[in-house]
Amino acid sequence: MSNKQNKRTVFKDAALADGVGEFGGKYGNQYDVIVDDGVIESIIPFDPVPEISLEKRYGKGAKVIDCNGLALMPGLIDLHVHFRDPGFTQKEDIRSGSRAAAAGGFTTVVCMPNTDPAIDSKKTLLDVDRKGREAGYVNLLVAPAMSKGQKGKKLTDLQMLTEAKTRCSELTGRGIAAVSEDGRSLMDDALMRQVSESAASLGLPVFDHAEDASLSGGVMNEGAVSRRLAVRGIPARAEENIIERDIKLARETGAKFLIQHVSTERGAALIAKAKRELGEDAFCGETCPHYFILTEEAVADKLSLAKMNPPLRTEGDRRAVLSAILKKQGGLDVVSTDHAPHTKKEKSKPLAEAPFGIVGLETSFPLSLTWLHIYCGMGLSALSWKMSGRPAQILGMKDRGRMKEGFVADLALFDLNTTFEIDSSTFFSKGKNTPFDGLQVKGKTVLTMLGGKATFKNKEYMGRWHP
Repeated sequence: MSNKQNKRTVFKDAALADGVGEFGGKYGNQYDVIVDDGVIESIIPFDPVPEISLEKRYGKGAKVIDCNGLALMPGLIDLHVHFRDPGFTQKEDIRSGSRAAAAGGFTTVVCMPNTDPAIDSKKTLLDVDRKGREAGYVNLLVAPAMSKGQKGKKLTDLQMLTEAKTRCSELTGRGIAAVSEDGRSLMDDALMRQVSESAASLGLPVFDHAEDASLSGGVMNEGAVSRRLAVRGIPARAEENIIERDIKLARETGAKFLIQHVSTERGAALIAKAKRELGEDAFCGETCPHYFILTEEAVADKLSLAKMNPPLRTEGDRRAVLSAILKKQGGLDVVSTDHAPHTKKEKSKPLAEAPFGIVGLETSFPLSLTWLHIYCGMGLSALSWKMSGRPAQILGMKDRGRMKEGFVADLALFDLNTTFEIDSSTFFSKGKNTPFDGLQVKGKTVLTMLGGKATFKNKEYMGRWHP
């Protein structure tokens, strides 16, 4: 038997979920998936009584994983993470963040630029890229800052960064995944127009943190709960003003926008309207599990563990965001995490002083599966599209994000049926700051595979591996 055959991994009797292709056959949605040399070689309908042995069918030495009761999906893709490296590695570093991503079923992540120094130069970009390659758990891509030092004065040289030789350039043909000033909005309209024009000419998506600086400065949503807690609030209008500005720029410059972490009813509606006017791919939106699960009331209960930016909003906003992610053309294209780790000491400060943000890489899939699929009836295929297929499309990755023969074997295997409790003490992330600690969910990661290589194995399921 050849050495190539010995590298084979067979996912036997797996339920498949793919955002585009529909699977189903004589024995239902059960398939054997053969991975060879890092690629999905074949997808074969499962036969419970095969005429020949597994060894004859797949070759001697093939590693067989019994997937009965488990679901195999394209590896998850997160368009929005903060790995805090360089500058804030006490919160997270690229290795710990990448391990957390793999443990959550992610195979590709896009790092935001608000580090120290900010990711705005070729030197910093290549340093982050090198660390991502060395860690080896995920495809680590970068969205550099729009302005130097994120100071909103001088624009970053996007042309130079686009030409950089990075992991991103291997996957998309561009040295960077997108451009973003994440953590704030670029408030100078003339500079923002230049960014949009440059991004359009370079084929770069613009990922925008929508926050009108003239209305920011609060610690939670402006409303009944902020008044009850006697703290300054952030109005919904802060998000919506920037979305309106960006729609205008998209219309006039041809730049493709992704509005990050959408939290308001009107924000989601504005994006849906822009899609109808400009096209499905011209203007996109992402949201995060906390915006379709929690409301501002969580801040009164969890305090700084529920402090994030944009803030948790009203029940009406939550329902609208949930509807916008559930509907095929509801305005919100993807589920991201906005993974934002902080130290326990920082998050233990009073509400007004604690930093914004929660971790999300190790909770995103179980929260999304539980709320969107189990509670709200979203099909598993649709969930796969929101968390893998559509993000791959936005990034321009043509051989990932699908369960398809010939595609790279970036895969995630999940147990969709076993209930478990979120336990932040077990996180691979340095950050433990989550309001979801102790919550009962489903969707445990069993295995994550990057280019045919296992980057995470859940020890509870090791008995399914043969030999």
